[in-house]
Amino acid sequence: MPNIRYSKDHEWIAVDGNTGTVGITDYAQSQLGDVVFVELPQPGRKVDAGGEIAVVESVKAASEIYAPVGGTITENNSALEADPALVNAAAESDAWFFKMTIANPAELDALMDRAAYDAYLATL
Repeated sequence: MPNIRYSKDHEWIAVDGNTGTVGITDYAQSQLGDVVFVELPQPGRKVDAGGEIAVVESVKAASEIYAPVGGTITENNSALEADPALVNAAAESDAWFFKMTIANPAELDALMDRAAYDAYLATL
């Protein structure tokens, strides 16, 4: 089972070896409302931890998605471009945004586990 970590910007990353699968949390999609468009990064793109990497547009607003760790994009979830509403239905499973090779696994230490993320949500 992958190790899942969370950012204060409401992204999650499921870590399996040096590969990370990244998406937004259920909390984030609930704050956005109905998602109508997703702009995904192209494979080969390099990003630093905290860098803007994707955009989600909902009926309420457009929001940037930030890379929870630095690395290189290896794949994006083209299903989201065809069906952006998948983000609302399955934010923390099938509606992942991209996969990446993690450049520095130590950056994962700055992220929260589920218990810490749930405690953080309780403060919002």
